[in-house]
This record gives sequence, C-alpha cells and structure tokens, in this order.
Amino acid sequence: MYFLWYMLIGLVAGYVASLIVKGNGSGFWLNLIVGIIGGVLGGWLFSLFGLIAVGTLGSLITSVAGAIVLLLIASGLTRRKREHY
Repeated sequence: MYFLWYMLIGLVAGYVASLIVKGNGSGFWLNLIVGIIGGVLGGWLFSLFGLIAVGTLGSLITSVAGAIVLLLIASGLTRRKREHY
C-alpha cells in the first residue's frame, strides 16, 4: 500500500515542480518519473543539510524541491545542447 502512496506523492510532486519550472504540466508518466527521481534527489540534498522529511507533507516538500532541481538541471543541459548546433 505504501508503494501506491509514494507513487501518488511522486505524481503530485512532478506536476507541481513542472508548473513551477515550466508553467504547465508535462504529462502523466513524465510527471511521475520526475517526481520519483526528485524525491530521491530531494532526500539526498536535504540530508546534506541535516534535514529529514517527516510525514506526508514533508515528503511532498522534499520531492517537489528535488524535482525542481532535476528540472532546472535538465533545462540547463538541453539549452546548452541546442546552442551548440
């Protein structure tokens, strides 16, 4: 059951992060993938600062923060790639 809950948190986090970074959603599967990877990245980044996510809201905030970082890195890499061509 927790697996489904984490999937839902990842989906919401990916959607919120894509709204913040891009201004619109990216689609179901991409939002889900970005949210899940963002959750892992956010947990790692927060642990570097000694922060620990507690509860559903903490997990959502951590996932959104990680997903935002992931989308910013991805947009920076794709812009550089386009400029070279």
